[in-house]
Amino acid sequence: MIAAAALAKLAQDAGATAIPAQAAADGLSAGIDGIVHAASEGRLSTAVEVAVLLTVLSLLPAVLVTVTSFTRIMIVLSFVRRAIGVNELPPNPVIIGLSLFLTAFVMAPVGERMYAKAWLPYRKADINAEAACSTAWTELRGFLLANTRQSELALFTDLAKLPPPESESGAAIDPPARVVVPAFVLSELKTAFQMGFLLYLPFLVIDLVVSSVLLSMGMFMMPPVMISTPLKILLFVLVDGWSLVCQSLVTSFVTN
Repeated sequence: MIAAAALAKLAQDAGATAIPAQAAADGLSAGIDGIVHAASEGRLSTAVEVAVLLTVLSLLPAVLVTVTSFTRIMIVLSFVRRAIGVNELPPNPVIIGLSLFLTAFVMAPVGERMYAKAWLPYRKADINAEAACSTAWTELRGFLLANTRQSELALFTDLAKLPPPESESGAAIDPPARVVVPAFVLSELKTAFQMGFLLYLPFLVIDLVVSSVLLSMGMFMMPPVMISTPLKILLFVLVDGWSLVCQSLVTSFVTN
């Protein structure tokens, strides 16, 4: 009886162990079937999609700075703060937050086209992952080229030793990402500094007028900044400066 009980216990334990093993095997089989099914539809498997998503999220700060309107907006808003003479106001979190939302506003048409022409067909298995990436890059490249100066584009095309965008036959040649992205960033820096210089001019005039008045009155010990800063803030508020700056930034981009 003891031997029979022992055999029954071993059989029970073997059955209990076989159930999780069978469940694991079924799960592995289902995962393999899912990968094969996704591959047959031209889509990536869920695990690969998650890996790609995590990679994109890790590179999101670099993407935000290099292929969106964030760089120009951030630099111009920083110029405005320094031109007024209040280096701590608005604080950096406010400037960064406003830049992010203005960037989302500017990039919304591009994102909508990428979503409609690349992501939705890919999710419906109408196109494969390679075609979806190519379509999305085509839409993004259109935005980058529309806001890139031809001089910067020609510079990086020459540095990469590539043929010019216009071939001898007259057909347009699409430049690669290693040419478009740095040319766009350099163009954004140049445009942002030009806008910042224009923003500095009216406030510089106020500083010169205040300094001249104080010198003519013999008030050599009075710092001109104490007088000019309130006047610059008053002028900026009266002309609704923040709205004008934001409007100028948004309308300075070509999104169509």
